[in-house]
Amino acid sequence: MFLPVKKIKSQYNKYSPFLDRLKVIYAAMDKKYHEAADYYGFYCEGCKDNCCRTLFYHYTLLEYFYILEGYGTLEYDRQVEIKNRALEVCGKTDEAEKKGMKVRLMCPLNFDDMCVLYVYRPMICRLHGIPHELQRAGQNVVHSPGCDAFTEQNKKKSYFKFDRTPFYIKMAELENELKMAANITQKLKMTVAQMLIL
Repeated sequence: MFLPVKKIKSQYNKYSPFLDRLKVIYAAMDKKYHEAADYYGFYCEGCKDNCCRTLFYHYTLLEYFYILEGYGTLEYDRQVEIKNRALEVCGKTDEAEKKGMKVRLMCPLNFDDMCVLYVYRPMICRLHGIPHELQRAGQNVVHSPGCDAFTEQNKKKSYFKFDRTPFYIKMAELENELKMAANITQKLKMTVAQMLIL
């Protein structure tokens, strides 16, 4: 499944203009997220249901390349430690899935409750936790609640309109451009741990 991606991994630097544009989209996401967080007075300081233990899948080459860019900024020893953690997470996840079990394992990038590639984190990591809405083409608007920690802290404030749709559209458009430039048509579905071992 990942062979075409592995083939172009060594050339990801030539796609840096796409990552520059991704940073602009991420900055807009962060701005809107902080507006909502400020409205609710919600600031994540960690919790027992740490979202870094959630099995999130990511679907874009953009996010994969951006993680690689961030990974390249780390010292060699830290890279080795992260890769070993990622191998362990992938192994345990595969084993659990074969048994039909759910698994909650810490992301290999989390050290002492902090993401060592926080600036490079994927879209879902940036947007998770705050109630939001999404408009899919030809469908009704779907509203989703915040995380458990958010729900516990915010029982009185009315909904702050946080529409993820424009961000998803911009990400999809840029992703399509990148995949055309990279001559790759396959769909991606990777965890951060999988990104780090490819």
